[in-house]
Amino acid sequence: MQFERISHPAPVPGKTRAEAIANPGFGTLFTDHMVTIDWSEDKEWHNAQLAPRGPLTLDPAASVLHYAQEIFEGLKAYRLEDGTMALFRPRENAARFNRSADRLAMPNLPEDAFVAALEALVDADKDWFPTVEGGSLYLRPFMIATEAFLGVRPAKEYKFILIASPAGNYFKSGAPAVSIWVSDYTRAAPGGTGAAKCGGNYAASLVPTREAFDRGHDQVLFLDAAEHRYIEELGGMNLFFVFDDGRILTPPLTGTILPGITRDSIIDLAREEGLDVVEEMYTLDQWREDAASGKLLETFACGTAAVVTPVGKVAGHDGEFTIGSGGPGQLTSKLREKLTGIQRGTAEDTRGWVMRLG
Repeated sequence: MQFERISHPAPVPGKTRAEAIANPGFGTLFTDHMVTIDWSEDKEWHNAQLAPRGPLTLDPAASVLHYAQEIFEGLKAYRLEDGTMALFRPRENAARFNRSADRLAMPNLPEDAFVAALEALVDADKDWFPTVEGGSLYLRPFMIATEAFLGVRPAKEYKFILIASPAGNYFKSGAPAVSIWVSDYTRAAPGGTGAAKCGGNYAASLVPTREAFDRGHDQVLFLDAAEHRYIEELGGMNLFFVFDDGRILTPPLTGTILPGITRDSIIDLAREEGLDVVEEMYTLDQWREDAASGKLLETFACGTAAVVTPVGKVAGHDGEFTIGSGGPGQLTSKLREKLTGIQRGTAEDTRGWVMRLG
């Protein structure tokens, strides 16, 4: 796919950009450009552009505003030691994007077009790469239904959009491990959209997330919808449990949990270490019991934004408990170091996960 390149009339001045990316935070600072591609029933994908980032023009009756036909992805561009830019498993994001599209009755975007859009935007805005330690260029591809109509059916017009955000650390607390709140709310039910990366899932998590923040916690934990006993995932991350017998457990992908790319990578890396990784149901009561007995050594969360993050404390209406010493565990730290080393080019990539750009 060829992108029409529209020059930016007033990009952010270099000095202003340098000051901004020295401490970018997460998700509040954006680069100069964006990619857009249109889809319609008669033309399919067309009008691909790399253009100045700016507001969208939508009809008030656009389907996304009324029926929530919207999906998105999240991945990062990294700067390697030799100065080149790279992406981590971008085709996995492209494949998941299309699985989400299938669930939301939206058109598939060819994987090559998805990756080409990432390459074009990173190349245009690579000077926005943050100088903060551990920084990255966070990439947000998304698709919305743009057809103007009122009626419950799949739309006939869509727009794919890609924006970028210089990113520092996801969590702001600075604590060695995060604290999570067990929610009484449900994120997703069997047969629903839990395995799709769509805005509706995250909208459902906002009230419980606010409740967690108000109580002084970093994240919210969701249990299963049917029995409200089994651990599923956090507001935006998958969970892993490390036991004293060398076993690692993570909840299975049953359609209510997002199949994380970081999750899949961690499973592979842990098995390479000779660890027994199992995907099994795990209850909150068993988690509390195993933490108290010392059988459970570590718990960590993982996702694109937060990478690998130790969980130190769990709280809910029934009280709270601590995992291990309440700080990072040895295996959590080891897996994080191994994963980030591959992503940033300081460790050997034997699987072809890293895609160099340029």
